[in-house]
Amino acid sequence: MNLYNRTMQPRTRRQKEVLEFISRYIDSHGYEPSYQQIARHLGVASKAGIAKHIQALENQGLLARRHENGSFNLEVRPKEKIAEIVCRVEWLDAPSDTAYREEWENEPLYVPKFLLGFLAPEKVFAFRAPNDSMLNKGIYEGDVILIEKRAFVRDGDCIAATIEKKRTVLKSYYRAGAYIELRPANERYETLRLSADKIEIQGVYRGLLRPLN
Repeated sequence: MNLYNRTMQPRTRRQKEVLEFISRYIDSHGYEPSYQQIARHLGVASKAGIAKHIQALENQGLLARRHENGSFNLEVRPKEKIAEIVCRVEWLDAPSDTAYREEWENEPLYVPKFLLGFLAPEKVFAFRAPNDSMLNKGIYEGDVILIEKRAFVRDGDCIAATIEKKRTVLKSYYRAGAYIELRPANERYETLRLSADKIEIQGVYRGLLRPLN
């Protein structure tokens, strides 16, 4: 039985190679390979590099390390267990002026179910913070923002909004008479004051994920 989990996918090609080798090795031998065996199979000399990939896979929930008899053993997480604790979130389909896009953004995002609370996964979308305009709310450029997709918002809500169908921003929403103000949480950025017809509200900020560097 192949235990390789296809509900979530590794973020890089090398992580995928490491996970697939471990899975095949366990299927064939009944126990996990050593770091040295993984390195030799991949044609690399550094066991430290393999350890970094193992840590990344563990952080993604694709591997688990268990401590037995004074040593760590690896365990590939069966997809049935993964499906119980994660859910699929699609990326927000909206214009962005973000200058970069990473390979893993081309695939759906899988997040722990507890992050969504009582929200249905189909009501939540992911969005990369385009800059640090909401820095004082703890949101950094490049953070993966979880947005509840809805048009109704209240003053003070942190929202994702598309401006003139050209770019999508993350700002605090305030109604100002016939206008809408989109206020930053960083003094280096200016408040945007626009008529309602120039703004499409995408949804309300519900949480974030921060990719490891």
